[in-house]
Amino acid sequence: MDIFKIIAVGILTTICAIVMKQFKPELAIFVTIAGSIVMIFLILSEISPIIEDYKAILAKTNINSNIFSCVLKVIGIGYLAEFASGICVDAGVNSIAQKILLAGKVLILIVCLPVINNLIEIILDLIP
Repeated sequence: MDIFKIIAVGILTTICAIVMKQFKPELAIFVTIAGSIVMIFLILSEISPIIEDYKAILAKTNINSNIFSCVLKVIGIGYLAEFASGICVDAGVNSIAQKILLAGKVLILIVCLPVINNLIEIILDLIP
């Protein structure tokens, strides 16, 4: 991962947002969102090799692909909720940020329900 590109975009976005707050404070949040989206795309470009590695591990271990899918969804929901919440905090709307985090936690629970059900079934099968 080219961390230097991400750091450069982050610093440039911060400087632009600070300057924008002096002249047009209502537009500063859009500068922050744009810079954040650019950084997300820089990060996403590095994710495909990681997913390929996980697929190789999955093939070697014969783990159920639904579990792998669930783990990826949970990670994605967590990161996206944190990202959106951070933007709301930057905009000064902490109450919405908290609601986004709550929604992310609820969605993670919903995504994990099949895995939890399988775990309970395994435990019940082990009990005589």
